[in-house]
Amino acid sequence: MKRSRLLRIAGLAVLCATAAAPAPMFAARRTSDDALSLVPSEAASIAVIRFNELRTSPLAGRLFNDADHLGGNGEAARFMQEANLKPREDVDTAVVVGLVPASGDTPVLALFEGRFDPDRLSAAATARGATRVSTSFGDYFLVPEKESSNHGRGAVAFVSPRLVIGGTDSAVATALAARAAGGTAFLSGAGLGSQLSRVDRASSVWALVDVTRYPQVKNGFGRHGTSGTHEGSEAGAALFGAMKSVTVFSFQATMHADDVALVATGVSPDAETRQLLEDSLRGVVAMWRLAVQEKSPDMVAVLRRFKIESNNDAVTVSGTLPASMVRSLSEKRSASK
Repeated sequence: MKRSRLLRIAGLAVLCATAAAPAPMFAARRTSDDALSLVPSEAASIAVIRFNELRTSPLAGRLFNDADHLGGNGEAARFMQEANLKPREDVDTAVVVGLVPASGDTPVLALFEGRFDPDRLSAAATARGATRVSTSFGDYFLVPEKESSNHGRGAVAFVSPRLVIGGTDSAVATALAARAAGGTAFLSGAGLGSQLSRVDRASSVWALVDVTRYPQVKNGFGRHGTSGTHEGSEAGAALFGAMKSVTVFSFQATMHADDVALVATGVSPDAETRQLLEDSLRGVVAMWRLAVQEKSPDMVAVLRRFKIESNNDAVTVSGTLPASMVRSLSEKRSASK
């Protein structure tokens, strides 16, 4: 799937999912309305954002300021205004899943947990030109869009006061069927679910990627690794070369009041590859320290505290960014836009 289209489908699902709803708080919820229980076993990647954790962090303030303007100035913005949508208040968790086909575009599935009003959202979607599709497992709406896809149109299902599902029409229909069946085998360890132990699911943000399912990514690593240098660095080139042999990648970030804890892991069954990956990471971090020692001496101290470790099947880099540095990086990024 083209990146622009993927973002549009996921973004529209977010916008539809975040209507301010007068739904009551529930003491308990059905297991089938747990977003992770609906992740397909054949998922090639999964990213989870726990907005309920981020919204309590002072460091996440800028993120949520941006979240209220996801629609920009176009049709999505008008939808948000008319529906009085408030993303920062109503979505607790977002789960975005990549499903890699044999060829062509990549289907995407997005699941949102929060507080929603399905009837109100359905009416709003219909008013914007969405077409209702009825199945034995529940209804969903086909989203009007100009761009064609090998995997059909974008769709969204306002499943319950706790759950909204968005993505390609086939992915949404399959998720509805899985919900009716009580969930998939993902949480039981099927497919990419077997790698769940590599992340702390309580993290503010976490992701898992089966790199073997994305040959274009592996080929890209190989091209960088054989080019001799990467931005003038032999260490960078060696790192990209080693990444070509990584089978699974995991990432997690946890927001605290005073810092952000980061952990990234690359899995490889080959001991020589793991050693190369570890050595290359140490070289890249050393290069970064040299690059920033004059302009940002505080960053040097932070980089020195990052740990690079290997075990029997993976190499992990972990460290903490202080709040002052996170704010500084955020301000520089905003200034560059």
